[in-house]
Amino acid sequence: MRRPAAAKKPASPGQIRIISGRWRGRKIPVADAEGLRPTTDRVRETLFNWLMQEVAEQRVLDCFAGSGALALEALSREASFALLLEKDRQQAQQLQSLCQSLGANAEVQQTDSLHYLQQGCSQPFDLVFIDPPFRQQLAEPCCQLLEQHGWLSVEAWIYLETEKELPLQALPASWQLYREKIAGQLAYRLFRRQP
Repeated sequence: MRRPAAAKKPASPGQIRIISGRWRGRKIPVADAEGLRPTTDRVRETLFNWLMQEVAEQRVLDCFAGSGALALEALSREASFALLLEKDRQQAQQLQSLCQSLGANAEVQQTDSLHYLQQGCSQPFDLVFIDPPFRQQLAEPCCQLLEQHGWLSVEAWIYLETEKELPLQALPASWQLYREKIAGQLAYRLFRRQP
């Protein structure tokens, strides 16, 4: 006798994990949203190895927060504060809930990052993550706004993740390349601001 086919469960959103620090192993939900491409565990591990001694007590800005993985990894490693900018309303609400449940010293702004960065900043950031949706020409304008409107501390670290074919021709002159790697379709780079 044939059994009736079981109803398929809707696919649950993916998850990524915090690699190290006080929330090590904690899973972060990843929604199935257009353009959302969380930085993989391997890439995050490489990035935070590069930044080993540079995260604790730092103010962090995540310009295209998405899943929040980069900012939360920094907070897990004792960054003092993080500001997460996220355009998608549902994703921003999820980030807000996640930060509250972790007791994270973080603020989530549901906003268009490029518009938000035009406002300027009274207290600059020491570590900035720029990981925009691919192929939307957001990376270089974001970099210019950060530099022009006072978002960066004197010797800020800036992480930039883009599609590997994107030519970077208009980065601020004060940004010195510290490390870079290619992984599959993406290029990721770490800069140090040298005014």
